[in-house]
Amino acid sequence: MATNIKDRPALEGVAAAERALELLTCFRTGDKALTLVELAERTGLVKSTIMRLAISLERYNLIVRLHDGRYQLGSGVVRLGTIYQESTDLEQHVMPVLARLAAETQETATFYVRHGDVRLCLFRVNSPSSLRLDVAPGTQRPMDEAGSAQLLRLFADWPNVKPDLPPLPIYTAGATTPHVASMSVPIIGEGNRLVGTLSLAGPEPRLTEQRSKELASRLLHAGLSLCRALGGDAEAVYRVPIALAT
Repeated sequence: MATNIKDRPALEGVAAAERALELLTCFRTGDKALTLVELAERTGLVKSTIMRLAISLERYNLIVRLHDGRYQLGSGVVRLGTIYQESTDLEQHVMPVLARLAAETQETATFYVRHGDVRLCLFRVNSPSSLRLDVAPGTQRPMDEAGSAQLLRLFADWPNVKPDLPPLPIYTAGATTPHVASMSVPIIGEGNRLVGTLSLAGPEPRLTEQRSKELASRLLHAGLSLCRALGGDAEAVYRVPIALAT
């Protein structure tokens, strides 16, 4: 029977490329920036080699050298990550959920992921209201006390590390921007690992704490549906009534 699967070419890899990839992949979850000594310890490469590799990687925005001499991953990694996530159909799962939430609640619906010491808005659908929070995809926000930031920290090592969780959704007001409120839930995917956070955000006078309670079931239901679509089991995390979970 004919097959379209081609055998892997019997070729050797490129040593320089492998060393560069080793440098990139030595960064771990939670790392903000690494010193030259730390990079050498993790990769086993000599410092002079690391510095030469870093110069090449900087040209493609894959690594950034900070003013204090430490290194962190660059924006090129985010771009590649976005392409990867789109290729795995994350967008086709998330965007309909955001569109439905924005239409039903009249608030801006967003999906955040963590990138180093900031959170990145990966997808969003703005509120149809003229008075709204406009957040563009690619916008970076601090890892402050906003609900999405709290969840990105809490679930960083989930399910290996399971800290005590607050009731969901997490509601905050004025945490990042004055007079802006938000409510957030975690999105668990394949392997029960965090994919990102699903949030609603709007003007605090409209998205009050009381109104957040009224919208909570919508956000929880949307979050659970998205978790299931992405292969995650979030019922125990959400701790919602059976009627809502089903």
